[in-house]
Amino acid sequence: MCRLYAFKANEPTRVECSLVHAQNALMEQSRGDREGLVHGHGWGVADYPNGTPIVEKQTWAAYHGEHFKKKAARVYAGTVIAHVRRATVGEPAIENTHPFHNGSWIFAHNGTIPNFPEVRELMLPFVDPFYRNEIKGTTDSEHIFMYLLSLWRQHPQEPILDLVISGLSHIITWSREVDAVARIGLNIVLTDGRRLVGSRLGRTLWHLERERVFDCDICGKSHVHHKTNATYRGVEIASEPITTENWHELPDGTVYEVDEDLYLLNRSMPVE
Repeated sequence: MCRLYAFKANEPTRVECSLVHAQNALMEQSRGDREGLVHGHGWGVADYPNGTPIVEKQTWAAYHGEHFKKKAARVYAGTVIAHVRRATVGEPAIENTHPFHNGSWIFAHNGTIPNFPEVRELMLPFVDPFYRNEIKGTTDSEHIFMYLLSLWRQHPQEPILDLVISGLSHIITWSREVDAVARIGLNIVLTDGRRLVGSRLGRTLWHLERERVFDCDICGKSHVHHKTNATYRGVEIASEPITTENWHELPDGTVYEVDEDLYLLNRSMPVE
């Protein structure tokens, strides 16, 4: 169990309120989510202020100290991924803390692959040796990331969402070979700063689409230094609704992408 947050917009935007100040900001979810669970085994925030990802991670809870707040206050970007961790596979350690980073790619995961040591043995032969050597920690999440990057390296011309669908379908198959009835949690988000794709399976996931610049009800200010005559669009994705606005729940068993026009598109994931 973890809690994740993803943001994509066509202009640099501040997300401090969503991460820190909102009614159910990610920092508050780390203190206690809707089920009363604490996500205190680490946090991470990744953004692309100049096209290159900057990742900051710590192994303590987001609500401890000022580090998470200070990082959130500095973020002003068009793509942001944030995560607070409740460890299930892999001990609390910096190498097991999300988001994971490789080149321009950023990845975060909310969920668990049951019986992961056995599933890992089925997965590893399909992980490119280059990415296999890049695995630093022991989480199921980092292995999923490197497996998906392996598919991308092997099929660079394929749409990234199609590769994610194929990869997750294989992971589900391997998991069911080990235990046909175990509950799989596969909420992921994957981005290279331009493309953003992900999935919902076995965990909650919500989204909010913004079509205009507005003064925030929380801080009273605009989060965007808006370009004249530009049409602003942004999408927020989170494990739980962050504000009291009209968030919409993504259906379980869904893959999604934010397209080039900043619309969230989703389709059913083949899970059988």
